[in-house]
Amino acid sequence: MRLNEIRDNEGACKLRTRIGRGVGSGKGKTGGRGIKGQKSRSGVSLIGFEGGQMPIYRRTPKRGFNNIFTKKFEIVNLGRLQKAIDEKKFDAKSTVNVKTLAAAGLIRGNKDGVRLLAKGELKASLNCEVSGASKSAIEAIEKVGGKVILPLTTKVDLEAQEKSYKSQAKKDAATPAKKAAADDDEEEKAAEPKAEKEAKPEVESEPEPEAGTE
Repeated sequence: MRLNEIRDNEGACKLRTRIGRGVGSGKGKTGGRGIKGQKSRSGVSLIGFEGGQMPIYRRTPKRGFNNIFTKKFEIVNLGRLQKAIDEKKFDAKSTVNVKTLAAAGLIRGNKDGVRLLAKGELKASLNCEVSGASKSAIEAIEKVGGKVILPLTTKVDLEAQEKSYKSQAKKDAATPAKKAAADDDEEEKAAEPKAEKEAKPEVESEPEPEAGTE
C-alpha cells in the first residue's frame, strides 16, 4: 500500500449539504428554511426565547458575585514539604519560596504566590518567605524552630511598621544627644573638685612651740 492509496472507511467522512443549488438537490430555492417567517430571515437569534414569557435565565435568582481582584495562590501543605525533604527533592537548609518550590516540583505556575497550609506533619526547621500561611501552619513551623515571613498587606500592618520605624528613628536620634549630655555632666563633675581646690586658700600651719619655752 502506498500513501496515495489510503482511504477512509465508507461512511466515515460525510460531505456537507450544499443548499440553494437547484430544486433537484432537495435543498434548493428556500434552502430548507421554509416559506417566510422570522426564522427564514438572516440575523435572527431565538436562543433563550420562550414565546414571550419570562425566560429561565431571567427567572433564576442570581446570588453572590465573582471578585475580579481576588488572588489565586499555589497551595502547599506541610506534609508535602516534609515528603519532598525526605525524598531529597528539597533542601531543608534553603529558604521556602516560589523559586525553590518550583525547582523541587512542588508547584507549577507562580500565580499570585504560595500559601502554606497545616495538613500533614513537619519535622524540619524551615525558613519560609511566602505570600500567605494559615495560623495553624505558622504555629507548626515555629514549633519546630522555623520562621515564616509574610508580606505586609493590611493597612494595620503597614501602620504598625511605620510606627515602629518612627519610634526607632527617635531613639537613634536621641542616643547621641544623651551621650553628649552625659559626657558634659562627667566633665563638669570632674572640673568641680579642681575649682574648689583652687578657690580654697592654703592655711599656714603655726610652728609647734619648742619644749621648755613656756
